[in-house]
Amino acid sequence: MNSDAQWWRATSRTPALTPAAPCAAKGAGSNVPFYALLAFTFIMLLSPQSWLPALAPLRLALLSALVAVLAHAYSCLRRGLPVITFCPVVTITLSLLAWIVLTIPFSMWPGGSVEYLVANYSKTLIIFVLLMHVVDSFHKLNKVCWWLVLMSIPLALTTIFNYVSGQYLEGADARVHGYQAGLTANPNDMALMLNLIFCLCIALLLSADSAFKRLLLLAIAAVIVAAIVATFSRAGFLTLGVIAICYAWNLRNSRHRIWVAVALFFAVAALPLAPSNYLQRINSIVNIETDATGSAQSRLSDMKTALKRSAAQPIFGAGIGMDILALNEARGEQWLQVHNVYLQFLLDLGILGLGLFLALYYKCYEGLSKLIRRGRSQHTMSALVNIGIGLKISLIAFAVSAMFYPVAYNFYFYYMAGLAVAAWRIYAKQDREGVAR
Repeated sequence: MNSDAQWWRATSRTPALTPAAPCAAKGAGSNVPFYALLAFTFIMLLSPQSWLPALAPLRLALLSALVAVLAHAYSCLRRGLPVITFCPVVTITLSLLAWIVLTIPFSMWPGGSVEYLVANYSKTLIIFVLLMHVVDSFHKLNKVCWWLVLMSIPLALTTIFNYVSGQYLEGADARVHGYQAGLTANPNDMALMLNLIFCLCIALLLSADSAFKRLLLLAIAAVIVAAIVATFSRAGFLTLGVIAICYAWNLRNSRHRIWVAVALFFAVAALPLAPSNYLQRINSIVNIETDATGSAQSRLSDMKTALKRSAAQPIFGAGIGMDILALNEARGEQWLQVHNVYLQFLLDLGILGLGLFLALYYKCYEGLSKLIRRGRSQHTMSALVNIGIGLKISLIAFAVSAMFYPVAYNFYFYYMAGLAVAAWRIYAKQDREGVAR
C-alpha cells in the first residue's frame, strides 16, 4: 500500500503523512495480481460461464481471485514487504470482521452465519483489501476505470435489448431481465451497477485526450442512461438524479460546466421517448399507495418491522445474513430481505456493526475529499482528480441507493471503496515524489 497509517490526519504537507510506499520502495512488484484482479472483475460482471456452461466447473471467479491474492502475497514477501499494510480503513475493516465473528454465537442460526461469512462476505472483503494494495499507480487506476466502463456496454445493451424484445421477469412486478450474472440479473441490481459505473464514465470523459475517446464515452454514457430507464428502477432513477446534481455542483466553476447544459438539454429532449408508464412508476416514489404491484408498500412495511426488531436486540443483532429469518419471526414467513443496507447492518450486527460500516464509508469518502481538494490546489493531477470526483460521487450514489437495496455484503460498495482508497494513496505517492524532485 502506498501510504502509512496516519493518512487521515489533516496536515499541511502530504509527504509528512506518507513515507515511501512499501510496494514501491524495494523495486517494482509483479503485474500478475493486477491482471488477475481485472480477470476477476470481468468474470464477476460478464459471467462467461453463463454463456459457456463448460466453464462453470472451473470456478473462474474463485480461481482468478486466488491467483490475485497468492501472486500479491508472493510479490510482497519476495521483496520483504508486508502483505497487508495497515491504515485506518484496514483497521476498521478488520474490526468489523472481528465483530461479526463475535456476534456469531448470538446469531439466530450460528451455522448459517458462519456459512454466509465464509461463502459471501469474506470474499467481498478480500477483494476490497486487495484493490487497495494492487491498484498502486494512476496507470492501473485509469485502466480499471476503463475496464469497468467498457464492460458496462454489454450490460446496458443487453438490458435495452431485453426491454425492446419484451423479455421480462415473471411475477406481478414484471420488469425487464438484466444480464446473466449474479450482480446484474435483477433489474434493480442492474440499475445500481450501471449508476456506479456511470460516475466513472463521466470522470473519464472529463479527462479524455482525444475526440474519439470523448465520442465513445458520450455514447456509452447515453446507453447507460437508457438502460437505467429501461430497468424501471425507482432507486435507479433517484440515484441517477443525485449523480447529475453532484456533477453539476462539482463542475459549476469548471471549464467543463458546458457539459451540464448539454446533458440537461438532452435529458429534456429525451422525455417524450420515455416509456409511457415510466413516469407513473416514478410517481410511486412519493405516492407509495399508487404502486399497483404492492412492492413499495411491502418494502416500507419491512423497513418499519426491521427497526422494531432491531430495537429488541440492539447489541449483537440477529447475526450476519439473518435479516430474512429475523423478519420472518417478526412479521410472518415471506422470505424477503429488508431493502435497506443500513437496516441490514443494524438488524444483523447491531448498533456497533452499523457504526463500523458507517466509519468505513466515512474514511473512504474522506480520503477522496482530501485528494480532490489538494489536487485542485496544485493544478498538476487533473486526470486523477477527475477520477477522484467520479469515485466520490459513486460513493454518494451508493449511500442513496443503500436506502433501497439489500446489498450490505455485496461487491457494489466495496469495489468502489477499494478504488477510492487506492486513488488517495496514488495521489499521496505522486505528491510526495513531486515534492522530492
